Amino acid sequence: MSAYFTEHLASNRYFDKHFNTDAVKILPGEYFATDGNSMIVTVLGSCVSVCLRDPITRISGMNHFLLPANKDTINFNSESARYGVYAMEVLVNHLIKLGASKGRMEAKVFGGGNVLKQLRQNSVGEQNVAFVENYLATENFKVVAKDLLGEFPRKLYFFPLTGEVKVRKLKSLHNTTIVDRESEYRVKVNQTPASGDIDFF
Repeated sequence: MSAYFTEHLASNRYFDKHFNTDAVKILPGEYFATDGNSMIVTVLGSCVSVCLRDPITRISGMNHFLLPANKDTINFNSESARYGVYAMEVLVNHLIKLGASKGRMEAKVFGGGNVLKQLRQNSVGEQNVAFVENYLATENFKVVAKDLLGEFPRKLYFFPLTGEVKVRKLKSLHNTTIVDRESEYRVKVNQTPASGDIDFF
């Protein structure tokens, strides 16, 4: 595995009283894969998340990632896109290790909102959406649902056993946590070299 990338399997577990179920919260740069029934939760601004699920085994997972800044149009083979490819492959590989079949996986994709006002000129959300749609099409994943772009952050609730994803648009924010968290994550991503060998299995 490349020394420039680190797998971040989400570990923030809690009990969600509203849905009366165990849950795992994913932060920017993390992912979670499961063969159980824990609900997977994340909040997206300009980042994107892909929910992948094998409908036969019900093995499921979600990631949460952002491409490094790039003034040029993102193409599938660019250095910036390599970060997104890695984020996708880590999730796919973990699902396969749990027993899922890549050929059966169905995708639901979310995010890419223009919520970071200072970054709107750089079309951060649009670049992330363009990449993830390109990736899913190139890898022949069946996309069964999507909710992309727009001006508001989203909170996702993914239920692995049924494949259902509930989306709540956060039209009024009581604090800057989402923006601050993504801004800090974006700085880290931009400081991470997008080069070196990546070994997939």
